[in-house]
Amino acid sequence: MNPTLTDSFGRNINYLRLSLTDRCDLRCFYCMSEHMVFLPKKDLLSLEELGSVADAFIARGVRKIRLTGGEPLVRKDFLTLVEHLSEHLNAGRLDEITLTTNATQLHRFAEPLKNLGVKRINISLDSLDPLAFNRITRGGNLTRVLEGIDAGIAAGLKLKINTVALKNDNAEDIPDMVAWAHERGMDMTLIEVMPMGDTGEDRFDQFIPLSEIRDNLERKWALHDTAETTGGPARYVQITETGGRLGFISPLSKNFCAGCNRVRVTCTGKLFMCLGHGAHVDLRQAIRVGGAEALDQALDRAMINKPEHHDFAIKKSGNTSGTTRHMSVTGG
Repeated sequence: MNPTLTDSFGRNINYLRLSLTDRCDLRCFYCMSEHMVFLPKKDLLSLEELGSVADAFIARGVRKIRLTGGEPLVRKDFLTLVEHLSEHLNAGRLDEITLTTNATQLHRFAEPLKNLGVKRINISLDSLDPLAFNRITRGGNLTRVLEGIDAGIAAGLKLKINTVALKNDNAEDIPDMVAWAHERGMDMTLIEVMPMGDTGEDRFDQFIPLSEIRDNLERKWALHDTAETTGGPARYVQITETGGRLGFISPLSKNFCAGCNRVRVTCTGKLFMCLGHGAHVDLRQAIRVGGAEALDQALDRAMINKPEHHDFAIKKSGNTSGTTRHMSVTGG
């Protein structure tokens, strides 16, 4: 058997985030530019190639795969890939298949996904106010998202709300969002805005540290730190009054890289070892030219080159440090 994926710092990589497309039906202003130019379809890995990439990672010990985008549910026939992954799930080679989605299409796919073994889905949602949602997403319809969430709950999926904290757009509304999510049995995770790609917006003006959000929440509720983890970077608290769990992902104010267990593959086959670095390994070239052996060797190169930590920073006067590629290209 091939050895498990372990980087130069001794971190075991058992979690793959696999992007199906860079396209999205929303245009969130912290994620992409308003007039985003998407990749031509010919540049994307086929669903069969995405399946082969997943196979290679599973053979090297990856136990969890999250399908991402852009928006993964807009990729035509994406369920065929989920069917392929569910074979690994049923055979015990994979512990979990999950997705991150904006839920605009979830009303169509909640039942099929549940039937294929998907149990948990993360929903990206930054406001419950229709006007604020429309502004943040540059034209999105909140009603469609809420219909998707209702469909997911009805199908028996465990949903979690992911909310990017934005200083001037939703920070004051976060307590109401937390209460709403917990009333419906959904966990929630707050995320600091990250400097990725030129979106036409000033990240410094958008950024608010989650420590400030937590201070505000603790004026209202009792928050108790827990040792719980879902295998990701979130640190969780239990809220006494709501009875629910709230996560904090703080890539800027509280670095979490020491426990990193993941890598990301884009829809074009670029393997990024770190969300905050531009270095990558080309899996598309490997799979199309050298096949399974070349793909396996590419994974070994990636482990050698995975950095110790990201270099994200948000500062005033143009000193922000991030990456030139947009979040939607990498897959979150």
